Amino acid sequence: MEQTAKRASIGIQSNLPLFLLLVLMNVFVGGMVGMERTVLPMIGEKEFHIASTSAALSFIVSFGFSKAITNFFAGTIADRIGRKNVLIAGWFVGMFVPLLVIVADHWRTIILANVLLGVNQGLTWSMTVNMKIDIASPRERGIAVGLNEFAGYTGVALLAYVSGYVSSIFSLRPEPFYIGIGLVVVGMILSLFVKDTNVCVRKNQSNKKSEGSLRSVLVQTTWKHRDLSSVSFAGLATNLKDGMAWGLFPLFFATSGLSVKQIGVIIAVYPASWGLFQLFSGIMSDRFGRKWLITFGMWVQSLSIFWILFVRGYEWWIVGAICLGIGTAMVYPTLQAAISDVAHPDWRASAMGVYRLWRDSGYAFGAILAGTMADLFNIYWAIGIVACIPFLAGMVAMIRMKETIAKR
Repeated sequence: MEQTAKRASIGIQSNLPLFLLLVLMNVFVGGMVGMERTVLPMIGEKEFHIASTSAALSFIVSFGFSKAITNFFAGTIADRIGRKNVLIAGWFVGMFVPLLVIVADHWRTIILANVLLGVNQGLTWSMTVNMKIDIASPRERGIAVGLNEFAGYTGVALLAYVSGYVSSIFSLRPEPFYIGIGLVVVGMILSLFVKDTNVCVRKNQSNKKSEGSLRSVLVQTTWKHRDLSSVSFAGLATNLKDGMAWGLFPLFFATSGLSVKQIGVIIAVYPASWGLFQLFSGIMSDRFGRKWLITFGMWVQSLSIFWILFVRGYEWWIVGAICLGIGTAMVYPTLQAAISDVAHPDWRASAMGVYRLWRDSGYAFGAILAGTMADLFNIYWAIGIVACIPFLAGMVAMIRMKETIAKR
């Protein structure tokens, strides 16, 4: 075992075929979420006639909490049984998602499908990012995570557009979800060719003291460690905003008179710019640091939501969606790179799991908050209230967080 660890090479260049395979796979991982983003809120409204916004967004709540809980345990399980086995299990669960949406005759079935989608994403996306971090050297972590997230959100954007286009030609169901079956098949085949990266973890180990139990890692990452807890709050605020955008933006644009095809374009532009600009933000965070990219990225997200709320017109909303994607791109790979800067290799996957627990809980909290505010007041107030939270997270990062690259 020790001889295998010694032979393992650290660095993207030394593991380029495996690294590129993982990048490609995450396009299909992201596509699983993208196939729902445009059409599922409208399925709830038009096919299941759900009048309450909070009830309509319950599928995001189920997705967010199941993904968050899966993230929490995925790192620890992967440390014990290997990244590849967890990856394959994630694709197996994913097969049931499009099938359930296709046959659903009650909204409860849609919610169950999104519970399984959360498990699928928690296992597959967690493993692709952890395996890339395992491979990368310390000075490559930002670009490694950036490429992972670029690939994933390219998949989200591509399938958000394709599902919207397909539904505009055929119907909201079942045609867009046939594509999801193909995504799972390809993802499963690709995962069979992946080599596990646990040997890279052993190569990365140093004499730095390990944090110990999962409970200890949870405490450190949630509130005790200033840098880790600041990162966790920023991640939660980012996905809280995204949970609102996922659930309310299609309804907001529909009430403004846009067609399904136009809505699909706007919904796709947001994750497309999010994915594209992560290529640059990952490199920037490696060269110039994490703290201020996180701080300003949170503020850009907040201001972009207010822009979308107050302007009128299809083209102006596209501009707002692009800016929202840029702000999200500034923080998404940077936050995960900051976790890997601080956490010891022995508990890095567990720390990443705790971070992703809080980050992806944001989907659920965002849907609950946005749905409740929309029911109590209206959709405009809901969007405006959610827009304030990323700004607050940026303030916390500015005041409480230190630069994590200096810790290496």
